[in-house]
Amino acid sequence: MHGRPQSQPLNVRGFRAIGVEVPMTFALGTSRGAITKAPLLLVDLETQQGVTGRAYLWCYLREALPAVASILQAVLETVKGDVLAPSDLSAKLSKRFALIGNEGIVRMATAGFDMAAWDALAQSAGLPLATMLGARPKPIPAYNSSGLGLMPAERLADEAEALLSGGFRAVKLRLGYPTLEDDLLAVRTVKKRLPPGVALLIDYNQALDLAEAQRRGRALQDEGVDWLEEPIRHDDYGGYATLARELDLPIQIGENFSGSDDMQTALDAGACDYVMPDLERIGGVTGWQRAAALAATRRIRMSSHLYPEISAHLLAATPTCHYLEYVDWADKILEQPLVIEDGHAVVPERPGNGIAWNNAAVERYRV
Repeated sequence: MHGRPQSQPLNVRGFRAIGVEVPMTFALGTSRGAITKAPLLLVDLETQQGVTGRAYLWCYLREALPAVASILQAVLETVKGDVLAPSDLSAKLSKRFALIGNEGIVRMATAGFDMAAWDALAQSAGLPLATMLGARPKPIPAYNSSGLGLMPAERLADEAEALLSGGFRAVKLRLGYPTLEDDLLAVRTVKKRLPPGVALLIDYNQALDLAEAQRRGRALQDEGVDWLEEPIRHDDYGGYATLARELDLPIQIGENFSGSDDMQTALDAGACDYVMPDLERIGGVTGWQRAAALAATRRIRMSSHLYPEISAHLLAATPTCHYLEYVDWADKILEQPLVIEDGHAVVPERPGNGIAWNNAAVERYRV
């Protein structure tokens, strides 16, 4: 620890929240609509000691940016002046928002606060976030999820090849075309272009009912894909349990778990083979730790959903680490984007979560 800043109690002073809309490298067509720009809320948590913690929130809709920022202001009113102790403040905020419900944009805002809080603490300690959580920074297996949305089949193969840049050995393909035959054409088109040994993960974004998911799942399990993600409504755990029993293809869910209680319920129901919590829905770093403990107890592989910069640190400290979902959506507004080498995310050694804003780019994309 010689020469390293010493950890000290930090107190919450204030927030800055800036909305940006960042053009995406690849337009992402999903069964829920096409996405061409990433609406991100950039969160700076200022402490009385001068340390600033940073995080960002993926807000799905541009119109949601001011709503989440408004809830962040309510978060500040609740914790201003408090010692920055994420677990204690998570409990305090849960109590504060109990009547409106700790869901949706409330969960997003409190998770954004929690992520920034952990960044500030790790910076104050002079440690990478992974090390702060008891792990060493190390390469994390990653798959490229930046593209391969719903599109004409003739474009899929070229985009699949482009997504292999950086040495990725796994990519994600969105399905949910009008017919099973269209889905199979998409899978086979991409598979033909992928080199041997590259995993193909498929995601329906909740496009199907149970009967159709059973039908398409049975067909897809012979196509050499590596998991079937969210084919039906995200909270239909009974339906997922049926799919997990009937199909040889592993079932992946979890991006819509709202807190670790949802994950507990899903696991108790036997709803999945893998889990992939989302940082802003699971409850930030504090919520992720609870989810990782559950996954470890059940010996179930755990991947991340979005937020690759922070998720890489967390997966380094996750006993059942599986895959990091990589997207490049924040790269344009970061001073040092996450590095991918030989298909692995390189967890940075610098203190904190490694996020710093490119201020000129932030102004360019500000909304």
